[in-house]
Amino acid sequence: MKRNPSSPPQQVSLPMRRPHLPVDPFIMGLLATVGLAALLPARGAAASVAEAASTAAVALLFFLYGARLSTREALDGMRHWRLHLTVLASTFLLFPLLGLAAHALVPTVLTPPLYSGLLFLCLVPSTIQSSIAFTSIARGNVPAAICAGSFSSLVGIFLTPLLAAGLLGNSAGGFSLDSLLKIVLQLLLPFLLGQALRPWVGGFLVRNKKVLGYVDRGSILLVVYTAFSAGMVAGIWRQVSLPRLGGLMAVEAVILAVMLAATWYGAKRLGFTREDRIAIQFAGSKKSLAAGLPMASVLFGAQASLAVLPLMLFHQMQLMVCAVLARRRARDPQAAEASQTSEASQAPQATEQPEHAAGHVAEVSHTPQHPVPQAR
Repeated sequence: MKRNPSSPPQQVSLPMRRPHLPVDPFIMGLLATVGLAALLPARGAAASVAEAASTAAVALLFFLYGARLSTREALDGMRHWRLHLTVLASTFLLFPLLGLAAHALVPTVLTPPLYSGLLFLCLVPSTIQSSIAFTSIARGNVPAAICAGSFSSLVGIFLTPLLAAGLLGNSAGGFSLDSLLKIVLQLLLPFLLGQALRPWVGGFLVRNKKVLGYVDRGSILLVVYTAFSAGMVAGIWRQVSLPRLGGLMAVEAVILAVMLAATWYGAKRLGFTREDRIAIQFAGSKKSLAAGLPMASVLFGAQASLAVLPLMLFHQMQLMVCAVLARRRARDPQAAEASQTSEASQAPQATEQPEHAAGHVAEVSHTPQHPVPQAR
């Protein structure tokens, strides 16, 4: 059917994308693992086998962490030291202070085991993947977010167990020789071994990143199953009620709100640019579930099931809140103005330096651009 040339062009409307809150598939796997441990907990000889497998899985995880972390990239990123120090201070200073302040809620709102888990949550390093993703969506400094998350993870491997031993006392084994030996053998030694073998295994890990991602998550699920099985056998879940869980979630919501505000407005007072403030906010207000779960299994032992519950809840809460916040940051007038200025400055160079312009767009853009189809 031919269109009349004098008629106006047909308007083609594209389907609107509805914003949605992220439901992490990994969280669904964790919940399913917890349900399996509740229905079929490991007992007797099966519990011993599961504990041995969990210990090996923790060692494997930290070996892979060490083998994947590029020492050269980490050293190159130290040039933006003020931003990294700000993120580290938020992760390992401000967060623990909030956790210590929450002790006033024991035992009215939080039970002692739940408070130990909440304080441990405040000691865990920042996450990397989601910090980078949300920084990109909000048009922030993505390279800075990559380096800040990497530094936090590296420092957390050494600092988190020490802070947990000092602040949690007997809840995490204290400063006993046995607990320190477990930290060295299960966390530090595999990490250092991975760093030493990185020149030989780094290429293999890069080529098989997707497959090894399943190994990572499978190892964490095994750790969770072992921890929650021990909790079920010991009857530790009788200490948790729905009102207690509601109180825990309310406390975590307050902590997340305080950290999001402190990192945003604090970075402004320190004179950072808008792009750097976005990276600081998303890297400094998050906690890593992947790093925290295996650490908790080493530090808490049979009490790990309740210790990791606050971290699991906080992880999903931070994903949902930061997803909404990142979209709002992307729609800020300052972000739109910066984007227009960037496009205007790059337009005259598009024909002269196409490679430079393409690299700039790849670094700044965060959503795929779909051309509007024309009616024929």
